[in-house]
Amino acid sequence: MSNFNIDAIKNQTYDAIVIGSGISGGWAAKELTGKGLRTLVLERGRDVKHVIDYPTTLMQPWEFEHHNRIKKEVKDANPIVSKCYAFYEGTEQFFVKDAEHPYVQEKPFDWIRGYQTGGKSLLWARQTQRWSEYDFQGPARDGFAVDWPIRYADLAPWYSYVEKFAGISGNKDNVPSLPDGEFLAPHELNCLEKYFKEQVAKNYKDRHIITGRCAHLTSPKQVHYDQGRAQCQSRTICERGCPYGGYFSSNSSTLPWAAKTGKLTLRPHSVVHSIIYDEKKGKATGVRVIDATTNQMMEFYARIIFVNAAALNSNLVLLNSTSHRFPNGLGNDSGVLGKYVAFHNYTATIDAQYEGFLDSTTDGRKPNSAYVPRFRNVEKQETDFLRGYAAGFSAGRYQHDDRSGLGEDLKKALLKPEYNNVWNVGSHMMGETIPKESNYVALDKTKVDPWGIPQLKISVEYDDNDRKMVKDFFEQFTEMYTKAGFTNIRTNDSNRTPGLDIHEMGGARMGKDPKTSILNKWNAIHSCKNVFVTDGASMTSTSTQNPSLTYMAMTARSVDYAVKEMRKGTL
Repeated sequence: MSNFNIDAIKNQTYDAIVIGSGISGGWAAKELTGKGLRTLVLERGRDVKHVIDYPTTLMQPWEFEHHNRIKKEVKDANPIVSKCYAFYEGTEQFFVKDAEHPYVQEKPFDWIRGYQTGGKSLLWARQTQRWSEYDFQGPARDGFAVDWPIRYADLAPWYSYVEKFAGISGNKDNVPSLPDGEFLAPHELNCLEKYFKEQVAKNYKDRHIITGRCAHLTSPKQVHYDQGRAQCQSRTICERGCPYGGYFSSNSSTLPWAAKTGKLTLRPHSVVHSIIYDEKKGKATGVRVIDATTNQMMEFYARIIFVNAAALNSNLVLLNSTSHRFPNGLGNDSGVLGKYVAFHNYTATIDAQYEGFLDSTTDGRKPNSAYVPRFRNVEKQETDFLRGYAAGFSAGRYQHDDRSGLGEDLKKALLKPEYNNVWNVGSHMMGETIPKESNYVALDKTKVDPWGIPQLKISVEYDDNDRKMVKDFFEQFTEMYTKAGFTNIRTNDSNRTPGLDIHEMGGARMGKDPKTSILNKWNAIHSCKNVFVTDGASMTSTSTQNPSLTYMAMTARSVDYAVKEMRKGTL
């Protein structure tokens, strides 16, 4: 080999490679660099720097050309991403447009993506609940999916570790199905939310209304100031990017922290083609990348590789990483890679009204709401459906302004707002779906994306268990609302297709048995132990909680293990 080639390989060799810079990828970068490893982070999208690249974050409503609405031609060209509640004129720069990365819908699926530094950590809803022992035990108890190779005790110290750094607001609620964490000051429930909490406590022993647990700096600690972050301003326009770092994102927190070590190399515009497997060494040695600006194929090398491209793209990378040893995808000896994909069911909502508390209003804003932890099938199977659901709850009494006038008349109307003579309340269901072999992703055999990589074929749908769960949600919340004295109760099943929940999980699930899973208890591929998957693809089941906090904890735990093993010489 010539000196030129040797030097080229040396310049493209790192201690670790991380694929993806979102919530879990950012944590992998922070932990790896913090332990002294020269780390390359590959991001398929453009670079977005904290504060600098949030173009709409300080804009007022009147400064938007189209009053913060998406133009008709943009909406018509993007029927999928336009369905997302957070896609509007102030945020459209952070979303993947439909034509930019095509995929095959074998069954209808709305795939929402954010290709930039930080990924969807700029856009997430910031709800952060721990899983409980009941969640990790669920598959073993009812026999659907496979048993988790870990339990709550394995993750508990890592939950604490990431909560302290990220900054999580919440209360110590002592709810068995929702373990308490390391919390900053909680957001306060408003008067009607407190009233509903009291009514539920009076009528039910197993149901709780709590303030949401969210990744907002309500009372920052020194570790947050050291990150360059400041207190949340409750602006409630978080998805535009927060210049204060008031909520946790890779951009404001983990990636800058990793950069301070001098060990981080961030490479945007790097579309990962596949992971390189060395047949002789019996392990992965690097990653093939297509430069999105030049279409040039490149290779980078490392001793350990973390796959954090977000669940479905992580499946795509693994499926496309074929070799003589792994003809059906890296680590796919079991044949389950891409299968048993699950998600959360957000199709159901219920609204009502309440005629009390007319001496109070909700002028203030908070980037949070109340939360109803799961109460169905927690300790035992008690319904005709498996698992359960959590729910949000919010209440507000809103003003209606007469904005028809001009000048002095308009000013006077705005200074004396009138309020509705009723409070509006609402809940949305977040249901756990059951991982099934029939819910899968695969590589399409005929279609490729703009970089020549096979398009991802998605075949995911709801089932009878999901429909029974929706029915129960409507029944139980109608009863709870009625007992609280709410009126004009209205249920709605949107019948929307999977995907808009943006909580895809599975495909490269963890498990005890290599014959039925892809990853071991450390999130390492059973048959390729220097490749780790710590994003949503690794999940064996979904629980009812928002998943991001668990991804963060799993990532920190896996990096700790990987580095220790690498230093022992076993990786």
